[in-house]
Amino acid sequence: MEGERLAKFLARAGVASRRDSERLIAAGRVTLNGAVVAHPAVSVQDNDRVAVDGKPVARATPARLWLYHKPAGLVTTARDPQGRPTVFANLPKHLPRLISIGRLDINTEGLLLLTNDGELARFLEHPAQEFVRTYRVRVHGKIDQSLVANLARPQMIDGVRYRPAEAAIDHRQGANCWLTIMLREGKNREIKRLLAHYGLRVTRLIRIGYGPFRLDDLPRGAVAPAPEAIVGELTQRLAQRSAQSPIRPSAGCPPSAAANRRSFSPSELP
Repeated sequence: MEGERLAKFLARAGVASRRDSERLIAAGRVTLNGAVVAHPAVSVQDNDRVAVDGKPVARATPARLWLYHKPAGLVTTARDPQGRPTVFANLPKHLPRLISIGRLDINTEGLLLLTNDGELARFLEHPAQEFVRTYRVRVHGKIDQSLVANLARPQMIDGVRYRPAEAAIDHRQGANCWLTIMLREGKNREIKRLLAHYGLRVTRLIRIGYGPFRLDDLPRGAVAPAPEAIVGELTQRLAQRSAQSPIRPSAGCPPSAAANRRSFSPSELP
């Protein structure tokens, strides 16, 4: 029996991304049946025992996904060096170990996807899939249709290339204006940097959609399981894509950023 590649096994079990799992293996931190593994291409069979830093790794359970309404004031990490409150410390205790799909910065609210499957997380957040991220944005400053036209073109800001964004002006409130903005990549602080480039200041940012998932009326701070039918369709697409060609990290997301983005429960490995 061919089995499953060790790095993929660790990613699916939620230990780390596949790339970071390869680093754990290269560092000699992973054992298979009690022996240190030196190469990520080693296969794991049904009865094999895998451990990282001596801690057994349970086999991946079926992929599941949750929707979380992240409040402002939380960082998307398990441990924060500055001691700020975190998303994972505020999740219900009955949930399993989870990984965030992408991240929202401390002041951004709204829909954050969480999963127990590292491969599914990587699939959903990878720019190649072009899952649309939809935001409601309150902006301070003068806005007209020229901004919408500018955002619809590729941008190069401080050496970073941003894909075209779809934007619509919703309504104005004095010196403030509400926009709806849709991105197909979602780089770090992308909306704030795009709008700052045009002299505008974001005063509130709420993600209301990610791919097929919507925030809708999920209360702030609440968690809800994603529809099983949609998760099933996504995992089937992932299996088909993996069989054709593996997903590789994008140039815009170096391994260090991926490692920082992924979050684990405090008792788990970094």
